[in-house]
Amino acid sequence: MSSPGTHEAEERSNPTGSARTLALTVCFAAIGGTFQYGYNISIINAPTSYIQNFINDTYMERWDVALDTPQVTLVWTLVVSAFSLGGLLGALLAGPMAVRFGRKVSLLLNNSFMLVGAVFVLTCKAAKSFEMIILARFLVGINCGVSMNIQPMYFGESAPKHLRGAVAFSSAVFTAFGIFFGQVVGLTELLGSEPLWPYLLASNALPAMIQLVTLPWFPESPRYLLIDRGDKEACVRALGRLRGGLVPALEMEEMLQEQQMSGALKSGSLSPAKTPWSLFKDPDLRFQLRTVMTASSAMMLCGNDSIYFYASYIFLEAGIPPEKIQYITIGTGASEFIASILSNLLIERVGRRYLLIGGYSLMVCWTIVFTVALTLQGQGVAGMAYLSMACVFAYILSFGLGPAGVTGILPAEIFDQTARPAAYMVAGSLMWISLFLVGMLFPFIVNGLGNYCFLPFLVVCLVSAVALGLTLPETKGKTLAEITAEFDRKNGKAVPIEAHEQYQLGKASSFTALTDNPEPQNCTLGKA
Repeated sequence: MSSPGTHEAEERSNPTGSARTLALTVCFAAIGGTFQYGYNISIINAPTSYIQNFINDTYMERWDVALDTPQVTLVWTLVVSAFSLGGLLGALLAGPMAVRFGRKVSLLLNNSFMLVGAVFVLTCKAAKSFEMIILARFLVGINCGVSMNIQPMYFGESAPKHLRGAVAFSSAVFTAFGIFFGQVVGLTELLGSEPLWPYLLASNALPAMIQLVTLPWFPESPRYLLIDRGDKEACVRALGRLRGGLVPALEMEEMLQEQQMSGALKSGSLSPAKTPWSLFKDPDLRFQLRTVMTASSAMMLCGNDSIYFYASYIFLEAGIPPEKIQYITIGTGASEFIASILSNLLIERVGRRYLLIGGYSLMVCWTIVFTVALTLQGQGVAGMAYLSMACVFAYILSFGLGPAGVTGILPAEIFDQTARPAAYMVAGSLMWISLFLVGMLFPFIVNGLGNYCFLPFLVVCLVSAVALGLTLPETKGKTLAEITAEFDRKNGKAVPIEAHEQYQLGKASSFTALTDNPEPQNCTLGKA
């Protein structure tokens, strides 16, 4: 058997070709994936007043009766809520799509929702229908719900073990970049003016078209090809392209190990993918499922999106002119973008667990300072508005440093191939339900608690940090078998020595069973 050093060198062979193909795959998958989520939650803010005027004018022209302010607000709430409801449906569709069509093809098909939504937005003025905006945002939500689940799955299954966290975390980087880019495009000097707001909302079609043109040239997830479809030759070709022409024997052994663990190799037959209900009934996956559910719910319940909403008020109180606030707001998006890049560089050094728990712990600290600053600001203490501004940026930086990216990685790392799509369905559904609840309840929380409105988020962050600290093992650089054993040990379940040895790499199966090449070493692929 080869030494660990040999395996490590083998995994990193031909880094130039591997890095180029993998980096381009990540970019073109993300530009039509999680980038769209960040972009579309950002671009809706700039034209808020213009869309509300359009709703009122359309209703007046249709019925000769003007809507009062609460009625306009209600319709606007439907526009905003349609995105979350569409996201929930998309999260439920993501699992079956990922299994039926594969990861890459699902991302490509997903662009159809975005393109149809763009058509509705561009024609809503001519049709004099604000209902088309609601439908368009619902379709955009479906697109984002699908991509938020399938893209991290695609990345986690395509990256080598030593880059798995960094590649999967790039989903968060592109989400933050989408938020930042949407804020820039939404400036009044660009597309954020009254005549151009339909083009602003329809501009999400451009990333979709870029992905449709580019992503077909890149490989499908090797793990999907081997474990879900049982196509060994296609798996070898895809893995070879992602690794610069070489197929690492160690990585193939690991995939065969996962295939055996998931029960997908039984007399040549394929094991069907698990459903969400079967995950809840499986006692062996109960702790993994609880961990993912906690992390996914906390990501949206922690108040990061709400602090974006509250930022404008804070900036006004700090004496920033209203017409300049849009430029300061870009700084909030830039903060999360910078934090996500920093976290992407740290994740393979620090690990997932410390980034996630550390991020929530920092958010607890900033929430306390923020609440004190808001209280003193209300009492007229000088300088507190600037401290509140600093807390806004610090809170967003802390979120981007850990929870924003690590949360999406967890289902890809702690569930096997047959359970992974269902786990993402559960996680994605909880994320979108939580986003919907926060969006609906936060205005009432502000009215009821005033300067103490962020205390509920403090509780969420504190409970999440403690719960994840107690249940989540470190997954950095570990195989699925090692992570599963960690969960079993954390929860007091005995791990038989025989079972541990059974899944040691190099013992799961012979690499020669995968190809006709008798040498259990790297295999150089031709151009075919």
